[in-house]
Formats: sequence, structure tokens, C-alpha cells
Amino acid sequence: METLESVRRSERERLFPSLTNPSWLVLRRRSEIFRTWASRLNAQTLDVLDVGGRMQPYRSLFTGRIGRYVAIDLLQTPLVNVVACGENIPFVSGMFDLVICTQVLEYVPDPDAVIAEIHRVLKPGGYLFLSAPAIALRDADEECWRFFPSSLRRLLSRFGESEIRSEGGSVVGFFRMLNTGLDVLVRYPFLRTIFHWTLCPLINLTGEILNLVAFSKNDQLTTNYSAWARK
Repeated sequence: METLESVRRSERERLFPSLTNPSWLVLRRRSEIFRTWASRLNAQTLDVLDVGGRMQPYRSLFTGRIGRYVAIDLLQTPLVNVVACGENIPFVSGMFDLVICTQVLEYVPDPDAVIAEIHRVLKPGGYLFLSAPAIALRDADEECWRFFPSSLRRLLSRFGESEIRSEGGSVVGFFRMLNTGLDVLVRYPFLRTIFHWTLCPLINLTGEILNLVAFSKNDQLTTNYSAWARK
């Protein structure tokens, strides 16, 4: 079982990724997107459900506004309140103001069942914050899916409102894939350390600079999407 400190360390790296993180380009954009959406929520006190909440990197975006924060996951960590799957959320209907579900749908055989359950446990007018990969290296044998805007729109069609945003366009996607691909290929620990402190940040910075000067809106190589929906 993971320790609380290891979970907290992983949380911080997702919300405030370092340049040594191969996913820095998309993680910082997801944080910016979620921060913007969080600032738009009208409710002063939020009952929050975190589906796949073994880590809770975006919890701090709602500091001072949380009435109750409940995390479910298939794996137990010090932050998980209930061990359960997203296809069968063990709470009554209309219980939560906000559901957070990040990087979960790719692992479940029936993503639509998870979204249906999330919709069920949300209060009328409640919100969903979601993220899902479009292009990514497989990191577990259990992975089933990748998602594009059209598939996310279909999944969110039962909601009254929704918005889908790319976590960086094709330039960002190319350099993110380059970095994560090299991260997989560099196997020996001492070489990985050298890579993370030299080439990895260089690739991240190059991608960020080229993205700024390219002024391109092309998103064919977008590697991840964030979505917001309101019941």
C-alpha cells in the first residue's frame, strides 16, 4: 500500500509538474483548465466525489469551499474512502455538487456506464470535471480506450451543458509523445536520472517555445483532453 507521503508527492507533481516530468506540457495545461473552471463554480460549499481518487491533485483548487470530499478507487491508498468501481458508485442519487474523474475512463471496459453513474449521483445543476487521453503510451495491460472530442461529446450527451478542451495542440502533443517515448526506452536507472535532468526538460522547453511561436490551432496530435459538464 502506498504511503501518505508518496501519494502527496504524486499529487503535487500533477498539479505543479516539474520540468523533469515527461508530461509537463499537458499536466500544466490541465491544471490551468481546471483552475479556470473551478473559478466559475457558483456554489460556496461543495460536496465532491473523486472517482479514481487514489491521488487528489485537484482537490486544492476548491480549498475553503469543500463541505465533504469522498474518494473512490479500486485500489486502496490513504486518501481513498471507499473501495469501489466507477460503474457502480455506492451512493444515493443526487448526492454531490461536483464529480472529478481524471485519467480513469481509459481503464474501464464500459466508460458510458461510469458517466451514467456520475450523472446519477450529481445533484441537478451539478458539475463534472473530466480528463482522458487521446494518444498515449500504454502503461497498464488493463487499458481499453483512447478518446477524441466526438467520443467525449457522445459520453457527455446526457448532460445539459458541456465543454471539451485540448490540453495543448499538435506541437505540444508531438513533444509530449517524444518525451514519454524516450522515458520508456531509457531503462537503466542511472540513464533515466540523466535523461530526466537533461534531455527531458530541454524537450519540454523546446515544445513550449515552439508552441508559442507557431500560432497553430491544429489539434490532430493532441494527446489529452479535459472536459467540463453540467447536469
